[in-house]
Formats: sequence, C-alpha cells, structure tokens
Amino acid sequence: VQLQASGGGFVQPGGSLRLSCAASGSISTINAMGWYRQGPGKQRELVATITFAGRTNYANSVKGRFTISRDNAKNTVYLQLSSLKPEDTAVYYCTAGRVYGLGPFQSDYWGQGTQVTVSS
Repeated sequence: VQLQASGGGFVQPGGSLRLSCAASGSISTINAMGWYRQGPGKQRELVATITFAGRTNYANSVKGRFTISRDNAKNTVYLQLSSLKPEDTAVYYCTAGRVYGLGPFQSDYWGQGTQVTVSS
C-alpha cells in the first residue's frame, strides 16, 4: 500500500487546516487508516484513526478539535484540524493498517510526513 499525504502548512493559533491521505495498491490488506504526529522534542502520538466501517478514535489531546473522515470510493482519509494550538505543531504522518475487532490500530504502512506549524 502506498500513501500520499498532503495539506500541511503554516497557520495562526485558532486556525484550521485539512490534511488528506490517498491510499493505493493492495487496499484489501487494510481496514483502517489514521494519522500520527511527532512534534519537536516529543514522542510520536497516534492522533486519530478511522476504520473502513467508519469507527473513529482520537487522542485526548485533539478530541473536539480534530475530525477524521474518509471517502472509501477514493481510498482517501481526511483530517480536519480546527482550533489549532502551537502545541499541535508537528510532522503529521498518514498510516494504514488493520483493526481486529475492538482492538487497537496496528500500523502496517506509512506515508511521507507533512509539516503543520501553528504560530503567531
């Protein structure tokens, strides 16, 4: 599976951005996609995931501000980032993999990172 991410950029606090991630290749091997991020000096964090059945999961740090959605026909996942804070500054990585039942998301594939910078 190949993942192509886009949509990062520079935004002021309180602003919004939308990230996109298009998947291609052996889509049948995955049933979920999501986004990780890694900020400067921070550990990698799983931000949000969505199964192809539509079940979503969010990190506590972004609940109520970020929304993950998908277009199965286009094999594309979106991450809407709203009410952005400076601490959201990070490289955001698209990922794809599987969720087994109600278990955790397991990443199998990674896209290139896209930089999100939140600053005044």
